Amino acid sequence: MPELHTPTTDHTPATDHTPPALYTPESALIIVAHPDDIEYSCAGTLALWAQQGTALFYVLCTSGEAGIDDPEIDRAQAVAIREAEQRAAAEVVGAREVVFLREPDGLLQPTLALRKQLVRIIRRFRPEVVITGDPTLIWASPTFLNHPDHRAASIAALEAAWPAAGQRNLYPDLEAEDGLGLHRPRKLYCTGWVQPDANLFVDIATTLSVKATALRAHTSQTGGDPEPLLRRQAAHNATGQGMEYAECFRVTTLVDDARWQRTKGDRTAEQIVRISRPEQSTKAPSVASS
Repeated sequence: MPELHTPTTDHTPATDHTPPALYTPESALIIVAHPDDIEYSCAGTLALWAQQGTALFYVLCTSGEAGIDDPEIDRAQAVAIREAEQRAAAEVVGAREVVFLREPDGLLQPTLALRKQLVRIIRRFRPEVVITGDPTLIWASPTFLNHPDHRAASIAALEAAWPAAGQRNLYPDLEAEDGLGLHRPRKLYCTGWVQPDANLFVDIATTLSVKATALRAHTSQTGGDPEPLLRRQAAHNATGQGMEYAECFRVTTLVDDARWQRTKGDRTAEQIVRISRPEQSTKAPSVASS
């Protein structure tokens, strides 16, 4: 369980902090390392989106089996427990599908093979938004280090979302054999318990209880009611933002609004501008007479 992180920067409220209208994508793909990572980080925002009709798809790179440290429970049983908990949590939030890649928990690496798996998934679901963590975050707080699996899942997800999923000459077999065309998400959201460089704050006052209910589904991990902890962190996130409770993100826009409306991220539909090259002359060069 993450420790509460108290921001050290000055968040003195400005004169006007009216929250902007909530951007709601048509679809979102969330890629994380373990069961419960989504519930701790961004489930409040996802619940808001689901209520507005967003199609949510979860990808868990591992099944979190190392998180059960009980000599009476073997690895296969731990996998079954944690996957069942994650499916239950996803149902609370309103996700449509949960995909488990079943990479070994605690040993996840951002390999080229993992990147290709994630490209396949991105091209299959064709999300408007991809959400993952911050692969650069190690020293999360004075009492908490970011898990290496979190970093591995995040870098693999980012490299799959951009540029790989939209590159014409990468993984041609996915298109030829599986019919999975190129796709570039509209936006990337970086989520996490700590977001010092956040540029988006989402008011989750109406869905914080949903977030807590979803996290309670992870009974093998919580060991008590997680809602007070979630409320404290969400209150810190909201400091100076004109909100009571917030989740925060670092957002990068990959496809501008006009292009997204034309293509919905389908790179095969984009007009390819080719550089015209002058034809080479077959004549021998003339030699000036002296």
